[in-house]
Amino acid sequence: MEKIKVLFVCMGNICRSPTAEGVFVKLIEEQGLEDRFEIDSAGTHAYHEGEAPDLRAQKAAQARDVKLKHLKARKVVVGDFEDYHYILAMDQDNFSILTEACPEQHQHKIKYFMDYAPHLETREVPDPYYGGRYGFETVLDLVEEAAKGFVNTLKQNGEL
Repeated sequence: MEKIKVLFVCMGNICRSPTAEGVFVKLIEEQGLEDRFEIDSAGTHAYHEGEAPDLRAQKAAQARDVKLKHLKARKVVVGDFEDYHYILAMDQDNFSILTEACPEQHQHKIKYFMDYAPHLETREVPDPYYGGRYGFETVLDLVEEAAKGFVNTLKQNGEL
C-alpha cells in the first residue's frame, strides 16, 4: 500500500511547519499509523536552510513530548508538488506562494492545515517568531487540533 505523503509548509521552516510535523508524527505513532505515512516540512523561503527548529519551538514542543531537534529546515522544491499527496500551508501568504509555484495538475494538493480544525474558526497558524513564549504554545494548540482533524478526515475518506 502506498504511503500517504504529507508536507507541512510555513515561511522559514523553523517554527510552525516543523512543529506541525512533530505533532503529526507523535499523533500517528500513538495511533499505530506511522508505517502509513511519509512526513516532512519545508519553508517557502530559504532563510534558515539546514538549521534546526527555533529553540523556543523546540522547548515548547518538548514540554508536550514532541521531538523537533532532529529536524532541519529546507525550502520547498518543485519536485515536492509531484511527490506529496498533501501540501498543508500554515497561512494565506504561504498558501499563495505555494499555489503560484505549483504546476496546475497538482494545485488540488495544497490546503490550509487549519481547515482540518474548522471548529477553531481560523485558517491561519500565526507566526510566533517575533512574539513571546505563549505564541509557541498557541501554535502547538492549533496544530494539535488540526492534526487530529486531518487524521479523522483521512479515515472518513477511506484513505486510512
